[in-house]
Amino acid sequence: MQRHTLSRSLTLALMAGTLLAGCNEAAAPAPGAMPPTAVDVVTLQQAPLTLTTELTGRTAALRLAEVRPQVSGIILKRYFTEGSDVRAGQVLYQIDPATYEAAVASAEATLAKAEATEQSARLKAQRYAALAKVKAISTQDNDDAQASWRQAVADIAAAKAALKSSKINLGYTRITAPISGRIGKSAVTEGALVTAQQATSLTSIQQLDPMYVDVTQSSTDLLRLRQLYAAGKLTSTKDGAVVHFRLEDGSQLPQSGRLQFSDVTVDESTGMVTVRAQVPNPDKLLLPGMFIRAELQQGERPQGLLVPQAAVARTARGGASVMLVGGDNKVEQRDIEVSQALNGNWVVESGLKAGERVIVAGLQKVKAGAAVNPKDVTPVTPANKQ
Repeated sequence: MQRHTLSRSLTLALMAGTLLAGCNEAAAPAPGAMPPTAVDVVTLQQAPLTLTTELTGRTAALRLAEVRPQVSGIILKRYFTEGSDVRAGQVLYQIDPATYEAAVASAEATLAKAEATEQSARLKAQRYAALAKVKAISTQDNDDAQASWRQAVADIAAAKAALKSSKINLGYTRITAPISGRIGKSAVTEGALVTAQQATSLTSIQQLDPMYVDVTQSSTDLLRLRQLYAAGKLTSTKDGAVVHFRLEDGSQLPQSGRLQFSDVTVDESTGMVTVRAQVPNPDKLLLPGMFIRAELQQGERPQGLLVPQAAVARTARGGASVMLVGGDNKVEQRDIEVSQALNGNWVVESGLKAGERVIVAGLQKVKAGAAVNPKDVTPVTPANKQ
């Protein structure tokens, strides 16, 4: 009896242990049943975008004049300081005027002689005309008198032209500034012999306010912009294309410029097109030939769409793709097309629409088809950084 009671107790103890083990196994999670991965998502929204592009170029003077002599002679005086600002019409050099003054005096004498000859010929022509009417002289004599008078009149015109030319040459002995601007170094000094229309300039003058900035843009970008305009995805800015500039040291130029024109010819060797902008330069900070970076406004997109750069991955073929979170919190991988970077984002051309959620953090933990626990975040851009 005692042995039977002990055997029954052992059986009950084993059953209790088996039930307890079964309860513990039921309470443990099944293998692979992990909670959804937490990810950060950004909900895409449409907004007007002003598209810009940064190009490099060089500055150029608005106007450039190379000063050369128009008559030959010896330089007597230089009237300007190298590197200073000069006004249009200001005297820069004085050429020895002695020979040109003598030429003017000679031309004046020739004119006086012609005028005296003309007076005599005119009076003779008048007398012969009256005598010819009464048949007192032959018609031939009258014709000769009239011709002599007309020749004397022509001699006066030629003398006046010669006198005017002589005075012009005399005026050219005073070499003046053709434009206002900053003058460079002088290639000659007092006592130097210069010749008319010589190849070497005496000095040069450059107008530095405003300035031109010549930058280059690829023909591929121009074609892409024209296609966007044609498709209605891009509109021109209201006040024209505004250009902002950064100097060689990275500092921002206080003045902004305006786009002037785009060249009509593509450089065959580089495939680039020259774009010219004009910028005020009141402080003469810019000098011709300086390297400069220009940020050009290419147009406005009324319904633009941006995707954070952190959400975009590159495919093996060089394309772009993103991970989306659907309404059932399942991950979807999608190929998209983006164009340019803008404030830490990519401008979306196709593949996405407003309201969709893209993953920006936790991408390495998820794959297509996986369930996730999304958390909405605000994209970090230069405009909202703390």
